[in-house]
Amino acid sequence: MNPKIVKLEELSDRCEKLRSAGKKIVATNGCFDLLHVGHVRYLQVARAFGDLLVVGLNGDRSVHELKGAGRPLTTQSDRAEILAAFACVDLVTIFPDLRAAKFLAAVRPAVYVKGGDYTPRTLEEEELAILKKIEAAIRIIPFEAGYSTSGLIEQICKGRS
Repeated sequence: MNPKIVKLEELSDRCEKLRSAGKKIVATNGCFDLLHVGHVRYLQVARAFGDLLVVGLNGDRSVHELKGAGRPLTTQSDRAEILAAFACVDLVTIFPDLRAAKFLAAVRPAVYVKGGDYTPRTLEEEELAILKKIEAAIRIIPFEAGYSTSGLIEQICKGRS
């Protein structure tokens, strides 16, 4: 297994050691199903907000609940391995929940980054409460126009007809 892939139960200790070493931790999370260049650019921008980037990856069951039938397209272990291969990603953890509250509580990031489909007001209440408690900055990164997993899936399906 890639050493960048950390179990959720081990994440808090790993991040505490990094913070103690003076590192500014940035966190983001998502499904990252069928990765595309928009994801790559998003992760690179997120990483630039600190010294290292921790990515929380929705597990297979939560991706299915969030995205619907036929999703995820790739397994959580495959998605984690692909994310861990990126130079801009320092740690990856898979979390089983629909929301990232436990992930955020474990990481305790200095900066939390989300994509342009969110605003600080539309973040989930429990996630916001954790971020407020740890005094994390919230950064929203605009979407890269023309890049979407759903759009890619549509294109692939049209190609079959």
